[in-house]
Amino acid sequence: MSETKRVVITGMGLISPVGNDVKTSWDNIKNGRSGIDKITFFDASNLETQIAGEVKNFDPKAHLDPKEARRMERFSQLAIVAAREAVKDAQLEITEANSERIAVLIGSAGGAVLAVSDNVKIYETKGPRRVSPIFLPMMLVDTAGALVAIDLGIRGPNYAIVSACATGTNAIGEAAEYIKRGDADVALCGGTDAPIFAVGIAGFNIMGVLSRQNLEPTAASRPFDLNRDGFVLSEGAGVMVLESEEHALARGARIYGVLSGYGTSADAVHFAAMDSEAGGIARSMKWALAKAKLEPKDIGYINPHGTGTKLNDVTETTAIKMIFGEEAYNIPVSSTKSMTGHMMGASGAAEAIFATLAMTEEIIPPTINLQTPDPKCDLDYVPNTPRTKRFDHALSNSIGLGGHNASLVVSRYN
Repeated sequence: MSETKRVVITGMGLISPVGNDVKTSWDNIKNGRSGIDKITFFDASNLETQIAGEVKNFDPKAHLDPKEARRMERFSQLAIVAAREAVKDAQLEITEANSERIAVLIGSAGGAVLAVSDNVKIYETKGPRRVSPIFLPMMLVDTAGALVAIDLGIRGPNYAIVSACATGTNAIGEAAEYIKRGDADVALCGGTDAPIFAVGIAGFNIMGVLSRQNLEPTAASRPFDLNRDGFVLSEGAGVMVLESEEHALARGARIYGVLSGYGTSADAVHFAAMDSEAGGIARSMKWALAKAKLEPKDIGYINPHGTGTKLNDVTETTAIKMIFGEEAYNIPVSSTKSMTGHMMGASGAAEAIFATLAMTEEIIPPTINLQTPDPKCDLDYVPNTPRTKRFDHALSNSIGLGGHNASLVVSRYN
């Protein structure tokens, strides 16, 4: 397929702290409703942070055979549910004839961290013979995508993208490149993570990056606010169906938009802290715009990484101004993590979905909990109230530990 051919978005699936499908999640996002609450998965009373963005009312046995559900880690269960929704939304029929031309690129930042934690406890308390016989295949990061392929009968390329919190964005971008170069007609792509476990939260607390606003969970995630004190850890899965334009048109698919641009870069500065000079994420945005053949003035909305940590929000604001110049002050920039928290490897996929829906429905979701603007964060962050706006191109950013950066441009289809 020629590089000039377009890759289009035809399906979306999402399970998140604000809803167990795309419709519910988007309704809560565009109306500024938070999904953050007290941790219920375990007793968190001895932790500095006792809040998280848990997926609520999720019973894997309602979606999967109970025996199979027991053999899957939670991040894989979430991925299968999101992938099924995306395929149904795309009205994509998977058959013997087309299964080899469909790819699955679904990544995870952490993989089966719950299985690792649980089996370490079993080993230490009950001995090596009691470790689960399926522990190793269950824990691998690529297991979620493998199980999606098994569940749906997809026989094309299948592998996991891993770039920490940029995983979902990188997976979607690389899937688009896969289709462009003719290695697949369709791709299921995105990210999944279920990282809410005690040791993980303790580790993030030691790093000093998690919010400790335990008394008011829904107000804890405060991107770009002067009084922000860190991000809120969350879980979820987001999956997009991408297709070559001609494949989508040939089967009469409904097209949400075009995946028109993708850029990815490395800070090459520090394994745990982002580049305070903002060069990495600036390069990522620059290259995504170049791939989309767009000028800065063409972008009508930015969904930033926007975690609510002191360094991230200032650095990303700096990067946006580096790339967009004075135009940066005219572009709405809203962090949906103010409502979902940080779903780690799933965040980029969820935010690409939100950016696409913001474009198609002409609604900019708000950054909630933005009460006292940080003077160093001086852009239009759409505080607390959604906004109506028609635009043709949106940019979505992700930044991951290790200096990973990824940006996507989604464009109106016409």
